[in-house]
Amino acid sequence: MDKPLVLYDGVCHLCNGSVRFIIRRDPAKQFQFGQLQSASGRSRLEGFPTTGESMNTLVLLEAGKIYTKSTAVLRIARRLSGGWPLFYAFIVMPPFMRDTLYNVVSRYRYRWFGRSEKCMLPSQADMDRFID
Repeated sequence: MDKPLVLYDGVCHLCNGSVRFIIRRDPAKQFQFGQLQSASGRSRLEGFPTTGESMNTLVLLEAGKIYTKSTAVLRIARRLSGGWPLFYAFIVMPPFMRDTLYNVVSRYRYRWFGRSEKCMLPSQADMDRFID
């Protein structure tokens, strides 16, 4: 796999919105996407040391490595168009500090943003960017 793969919670409204956000700011189509709930998404995690929490976070598979939580978000941001790469400067903060806010949002994301019964279907134009 040559392109970074973003695995996300396919039933989370915030997560689906994040994928749409990334797509709009990724004109070079650097990223591929997959849902953590799908067989394809889970199979991509095989061989990586993961915990049950990997199903509750954004996962970035890039250059043979796995990144989660704020580290995944920052690594994605640095590849986006506009001013978003500036946020990568926060990578110098210790992960436990960065992940504190991430963990709060992750814990309450369904309550604050909602949840769907089914996973998002990509638009026809973006279908080739999804592994499912």
